[in-house]
Amino acid sequence: MPELPEVETVVRDLRGPLVGKRIAALEVSRKALRRPWRRAWNKTLLGRVFRSIERRGKWIVLDVEGPVLLVHLGMTGQFTVCPAEHPRQDHTHLVFSLNQGGMELRFRDIRRFGSATLFPDWDALTKSFVDDRLGPEPFDLDPAYWRQALAKTSRNLKAILLDQRVVVGVGNIYADESLFEARLHPTRLGENLKPREIDRLREAIIAVLGRAIERRGSSIRDYVGGSGLQGQYQHEFRVYGRTGEPCPACGTAISQIRLAGRSTHFCPRCQKNHSAARKKS
Repeated sequence: MPELPEVETVVRDLRGPLVGKRIAALEVSRKALRRPWRRAWNKTLLGRVFRSIERRGKWIVLDVEGPVLLVHLGMTGQFTVCPAEHPRQDHTHLVFSLNQGGMELRFRDIRRFGSATLFPDWDALTKSFVDDRLGPEPFDLDPAYWRQALAKTSRNLKAILLDQRVVVGVGNIYADESLFEARLHPTRLGENLKPREIDRLREAIIAVLGRAIERRGSSIRDYVGGSGLQGQYQHEFRVYGRTGEPCPACGTAISQIRLAGRSTHFCPRCQKNHSAARKKS
């Protein structure tokens, strides 16, 4: 599933081609996405101008002169701008024709776990985010909030990082990579961390996500940016998906376990489980 760096890349790619352009036509496939598209939205959107494109966690937010279109890429979603004469790929479910340059904004999703939902205004969208209890953005994490959030929970670090109510945008890939950066074992419990370890994890999350954005995210399966280009950060993974390969720091074989329902990768030497060691002693 695309995570924060991939979604941020899509947003940045789409701003130039979309902002200031008007929706001249709209086509919707008959196959439903995770959230059904309402036909009434076609009339609402026609003729409106894309005023801004932002990101909230793993969500893409498009302001269209009042109404706000909220897009989630799901597992296999692609949201790209391309010339109208380019052949449309299978599984293209939404096509927005723009009024200038002969371009189209296309939403393609093979598995159809993605969604596009129109909200009447920003207030309605904000209420939806509040109802979903979305946490803060990683780059805006207040150190005091972060220390308190981890210190009060008995969950393991992998589960905490995947919880979008604690911090948004981090998924399986960047949780593993951030924990390696912070030299913390994924099974460590939040309540057992020292303040300096909590601070180190916050800094690691910011560093890893920043590097991934610079590389346009990670293309493992279907992900491409808004321009159709793939990401490159997958070539820099240090633990994710590298089970049995040598750790880039110490050479120890990367281990894999299952936590929070997800495959979890770590170096058993660089990320020692100090809590387990204390229990044995």
